[in-house]
Amino acid sequence: MSDPTDKYSITMPRDIAEAAKARNGTSGLSAYVAAAVARQVERDNLNELIAVAEAEHGPISDDEVQALREELAQARREQEHPRASAT
Repeated sequence: MSDPTDKYSITMPRDIAEAAKARNGTSGLSAYVAAAVARQVERDNLNELIAVAEAEHGPISDDEVQALREELAQARREQEHPRASAT
């Protein structure tokens, strides 16, 4: 069951609204806007979490970010091409 919905009136540039309608087909503008707002709320929540973590532990350096990206890329490669397990 989906969450209850309400009707809202928003104002946006016409070209953006038309582009959103064109991309979302039969689902309509409301579904497209709802998904975009949900993504923005998730990003805002993540930014708040990052701010709290950095306040407690200090900012992450560029080198640390790069090392974690490389670790993630390696894990993805291993998922795509798992080795034969030694049993």
